[in-house]
Amino acid sequence: MSDDGNPKIYLLPNLMTAGNLFCGFAATLTILEGALIQAAAPLPLSDAVEAAAAAKFHFAIWCILASCVFDALDGRLARLGGHESPFGREFDSLADIVSFGVAPALMVYRIVLHEFPNAGWVIASLYLICGALRLARFNCLAAADSAAANKEFRGFPIPAAAGVIASLTLFMLWFDERGRDIGHGKYVLAGLMIFLSWMMFSGFKYPSFKSLNWRTTRSLPKFIGIVGVMIFTVMNYQWMPAVIFIVYLLYGFLRPFLSRKMKQEIEEEVEDDDEPLQSP
Repeated sequence: MSDDGNPKIYLLPNLMTAGNLFCGFAATLTILEGALIQAAAPLPLSDAVEAAAAAKFHFAIWCILASCVFDALDGRLARLGGHESPFGREFDSLADIVSFGVAPALMVYRIVLHEFPNAGWVIASLYLICGALRLARFNCLAAADSAAANKEFRGFPIPAAAGVIASLTLFMLWFDERGRDIGHGKYVLAGLMIFLSWMMFSGFKYPSFKSLNWRTTRSLPKFIGIVGVMIFTVMNYQWMPAVIFIVYLLYGFLRPFLSRKMKQEIEEEVEDDDEPLQSP
């Protein structure tokens, strides 16, 4: 807080948060544009109309994934410069509810849930409300113990939940464009939203990876392996993001069975031996 009572707004971290919010809003607008294209066309929808709507949904997916990148950068820049602040935390949550709450819920509603008007509203609203409640809970816990909040998440984080939904939708669109009929497979998204709504309030713990910074070191073989995964992801961008997000989701189920040493190796934790690992 500055001397005049106004909160301090640090430029670079909050620029990243603004980028997160911009991408989330762009995704929301683009989903609505895709819905309008479909609504204005006569039934049955022609291939040209379907392609135009799919292009809008593709752009929305990339906007949501870009929001994930901005969300990862804002906190790291704040910690790097020692500029973490209550204003940044609240601004980040407001951006997250648009990018990772409203946009994914609207996208899944338009693609799948609109076929079930009553149940569709409930499922999309449940995801959005659970996401908002989780952000509020995290902010309260982080304000009480910011050190614990930097180590791990209790419950599946909402940016990762949005990443699962967006990347899996991207895979389904790619699968459909290759001439293969998804059929009833798209209804997986409806069940997935219910599951993720529960996971955001579950007791499973997930690493935040906030300890990763410019001083983090890796051996040469591990460094080459990480670079190889990044290159492979870029080359197979249609489905590899879904694999990465789903692996992170499943990691929360496997984490309790891993040894402390293995967890530290995977998560790059840096902590004292006598300090217990806490969660927000």
